[in-house]
Amino acid sequence: MSEHIPIYQLQAFASPAGAPVEVYFPDYAAPAKPKIPLDRPYRGDYYKISLCLRGAAELKANLETYTIGPNCLILATPDVIKQWLHIADDYETLSIFFTKDFITTNNAVTGKLRFFVAPPTYVLQLSAAQAENLADSFRFLQQKYNTLSTERDNVLKSILNGLLFEIGALYDDHQPAPLPASHTRSQQLAAAFRQLVQVHSATARSVSFYAATLCITPKYLSELVKEVTGRTASDWIAEAVVLEAKALLQNPVLPIQQVAASLHFADQFAFSRFFKNSTGLSPTAYRQAG
Repeated sequence: MSEHIPIYQLQAFASPAGAPVEVYFPDYAAPAKPKIPLDRPYRGDYYKISLCLRGAAELKANLETYTIGPNCLILATPDVIKQWLHIADDYETLSIFFTKDFITTNNAVTGKLRFFVAPPTYVLQLSAAQAENLADSFRFLQQKYNTLSTERDNVLKSILNGLLFEIGALYDDHQPAPLPASHTRSQQLAAAFRQLVQVHSATARSVSFYAATLCITPKYLSELVKEVTGRTASDWIAEAVVLEAKALLQNPVLPIQQVAASLHFADQFAFSRFFKNSTGLSPTAYRQAG
């Protein structure tokens, strides 16, 4: 009985019995598909970007449900809790998987793209023209992926960079303008804090832990997070813990005591008190509400 949300490696999708990979462009028409229970909450150690061509699906990303249809762009980032509720038989996408190391090694592109650090949404509805242009970029990337060459990885990184900037522009069209340059440092620290919270919230719930990791004072971290996001650092931490708890509670055979232990609460009563204060429901009532 698992008391943790599974984390799937990219290798599980690309080459279950082979060597680790850093980039993967799946062929969904292939008869053999990985047998991974994606209908249960899980995480991945990879980024995945998909463009829906046809069909429909329902995805939960951090327990928010998204309906996917044609011309939807789907972004899956590491540490985000994902769960596929429904995938239609005619669902078809163009998709690229890649690891963080593949795109960030000797490359500063990820720091320049806000959507890549803290996505405002995991499913973005595009216009038909936007989707058509993006599909051309995906297919060009797919062609180079399938072309064997000693420099293939470098070619793929170059094309993937272009694809990320193209997607970044689409996200910029759907979100507010960036803050003035004087706020850039605060934005970067707030984004780094949120990333740390996604990784460590199951074991660390104090603002001081995150402040120490970022080499700043707890007071400064609290002030800048409030300034940039409008919410306190403690609110972000509590939300992440609740999210993790909700995902674990979806496993009906996992005792609440084990959920509490996996989230490093002193006991089941401390966890239940925290959960009810945060959600208005006890863990049992939340599980029964389904």
